[in-house]
Amino acid sequence: MKSKFILPIKPSPEQAVRLRQLQASFAELCNALMPFVINNRCWNRVGLHHLAYRSLRESHPGMGSQMVCNAIYMVSRVCKKTYAAPDSPWRVKDNPDASLPKIHFGPNAPVFFDRNTLSLKGNLLSMFTPDGRIRFEVKLDTELEQRFATEKIKEIGLASAKDQFFLTFVFGPDDEVLADHPAYVSIAASARPAAPMVQ
Repeated sequence: MKSKFILPIKPSPEQAVRLRQLQASFAELCNALMPFVINNRCWNRVGLHHLAYRSLRESHPGMGSQMVCNAIYMVSRVCKKTYAAPDSPWRVKDNPDASLPKIHFGPNAPVFFDRNTLSLKGNLLSMFTPDGRIRFEVKLDTELEQRFATEKIKEIGLASAKDQFFLTFVFGPDDEVLADHPAYVSIAASARPAAPMVQ
């Protein structure tokens, strides 16, 4: 049984503008988290939530409480791959006294959703944005519809490529990490290899 489903969505021109604004705002939220990571050397999801949640809710009120939580999840996930994965050139365990390289999320970074910020009923998809929810008619795979209704979702990500938008639904354990460094982040480190940022 496959763990990943990709669902294309077709927003109107006005909706597409709102989705791009949401992507940019979410990336901004993720970047606002990075000083908490760097200054405290903390990328554990729960620890990062305790450190940063209240401050980010105050500085980004339009994003709402759940989107702040989703950004914490995203940052924790990427930082775990960067700072802790055995195959990472920036692995902290190999050089514990070195400064942490700073991760920057580009404006094309995906937006992570959960069941509070995205709902799927029949062929109607409802999605949070800072300007209010937007709704789409979608063509659902029967298996996706059933699994969305009955299984635990690891993550839901909204991504874009040129003028196309799509949602990725992932079902699986919570402790998985990224297989590769994603193209939507850049990693700045003077003494370590740097990954290019793709805008």
